[in-house]
Amino acid sequence: MKLFEFQAKNIFRDAGIHVPESALVKTTSEVKKALSVIGYPAVLKSQVLTGGRGKAGLIKIVQDESAAMDAADTLFSSPHRVNTILVEEAVDIEREIYLAITVDPVEACALILSSAEGGVEIEELAESAPEKIFRENVNLEKGLQPFQTRNLVHALGLEGTAAKETAAVLSALWKVFRDRDAELVEINPLFLSRSGEVLAGDGKLILDDNAEWRQDRADAGREYFDSDAAFEAAKEGIPYLQFDGDISLMCAGAGLTTTVYDLVIDEGGTVANYLEFGGPNYRKADKAMELCLKNDSKVILMVTFGTIARADVMAEGIVSAINKLKPDRPIVTCIRGTNEADAVKILEKAGLIPLFDTEEAVRTAVALARGDS
Repeated sequence: MKLFEFQAKNIFRDAGIHVPESALVKTTSEVKKALSVIGYPAVLKSQVLTGGRGKAGLIKIVQDESAAMDAADTLFSSPHRVNTILVEEAVDIEREIYLAITVDPVEACALILSSAEGGVEIEELAESAPEKIFRENVNLEKGLQPFQTRNLVHALGLEGTAAKETAAVLSALWKVFRDRDAELVEINPLFLSRSGEVLAGDGKLILDDNAEWRQDRADAGREYFDSDAAFEAAKEGIPYLQFDGDISLMCAGAGLTTTVYDLVIDEGGTVANYLEFGGPNYRKADKAMELCLKNDSKVILMVTFGTIARADVMAEGIVSAINKLKPDRPIVTCIRGTNEADAVKILEKAGLIPLFDTEEAVRTAVALARGDS
């Protein structure tokens, strides 16, 4: 679960990490009221879960009330579904640093990433100048050790008060990472101000959904999802990702769904959504198809390989969904696995053409999406 910036910063603040003075607002008039307290210059930061907010024009620096009102109107009316804005004081920045903690799945440990060049795209920096990113593996049982903190602060070229305060931020960030069962905690940039303060200029926090049972978390509302379909899928417990292509994927098994996604791209097609209705969801064909039909796709591609999840049960569900929902686009099926022979009979009786090769099914779907005869 990915949190909004203001939520991450609230957690950082509770952990002892300094953040700029701010106010969360929902209307242009509230922006004006907040700025009467915070003052100018200030930053208006759209609270959306997409990356690259600055490049998308979703963060505005304002110098006076007139500019602030215009910026607020622009942000609230943008197509990015901006419902809230974080109004934040502008910090007089002397230096910016990148700081993050994530999981290294290969080494089965935590990984601290830091760079003296904060505010940049860390992925681009990793390619263009990997030597500028400092890495430190941390044993999850032993935790972050003082010598590791000193090593990272030294690598960043910090001294005196800046070094001491950055070390404190890193220690607090580690505590957030562990206490919140996080997959990622990130501050980019960490501001070193001209007045000597060290503040989290931005905040990213992604929590592990598998640890939800031991965390006191509220249910995620519609604002956490890219589309209505993604929100409904989450409520139903169906893994779903939203894209904007031509082919809706309705597959069984995460590995198979990902493979089919890659095959579609390799064949020159585009994907409208990723939907995985295998495992505990293999009897939810009605709901799965309903979610796919919410997309402006041209084809629904169904690929399954069921062992415990029986092919005949999936086929029955698919036919039931077709009869109920009356889909307005072609459906390509490749239903394999336990009781496959029965599944074939069920699909053929419903007028569908069962395919038995995944790559053939992908080629067929891509051709239909293109309008090939």
